[in-house]
Formats: sequence, C-alpha cells, structure tokens
Amino acid sequence: MTTEYDPNGIPANAPGSKLDAGKPRPALVLGDFSRALAEVVKIGSFGAAKYTPSGWLSVPHGRERYADAAFRHQLEVWQGRRMDDGPGGTGGLHKAQVIWNLLAELELELREEEATNVGAAPAP
Repeated sequence: MTTEYDPNGIPANAPGSKLDAGKPRPALVLGDFSRALAEVVKIGSFGAAKYTPSGWLSVPHGRERYADAAFRHQLEVWQGRRMDDGPGGTGGLHKAQVIWNLLAELELELREEEATNVGAAPAP
C-alpha cells in the first residue's frame, strides 16, 4: 500500500496520474533563486579552477574553516564591501562567497552525519 497520491485525485493507474503530491519541489527553489544561485556557481567554478574540482571536500577541518570563511565574507558585507576584488579575491560577490561557504559547511556536516549513521539501526 502506498501513501503516494496524485494531487488532482487521478487514480494511480489512470492515464495522466503523477504520484507527486506532498513531495519536495526543488524547481521552486532552483528557479526562483536562479540569479543568486548563478552567482554561487561562479564562486564554485572559480574555486575549482584555482584549486581542484571538488577538492574542498578533502580540506582538513573543513567545516570549521568554511564557517570561518563565510563569516569573514559576511564581515566584508557588513563593512559595505560588495565585491571580493581584493588580493586573492574571486571577483565575485561577498554574499555569494558567504552562501558558497555555508553550503560547503552544511554539505560536510550532512556527509559526516550520513557516514556516522551508516549501519545504524533505523530510528523507530
């Protein structure tokens, strides 16, 4: 027995049925924030060229270091500086740097949690 259902009430086996009611809708976030995400993509692309693609996943103490980097960029924003155009900067927006670094920190956290929970008994 499935708990999935069509949001328009179409039976599961009927033509036109799509059992997606209540499921996450990533296109809303990805589409609605397309400009902001494009700026974050620029930061990630710059980093991949400067260092190595996906190399950020192997940075020792990455969670702490990416959190610190996010807050360094946030301090720049609070001081009225919009662009990361100083020596060694990306040329991108400091806010995009904040977001990229927080995404990196969150991704590492989630991966650590997943690795910790592998083989664990499922929660009741």
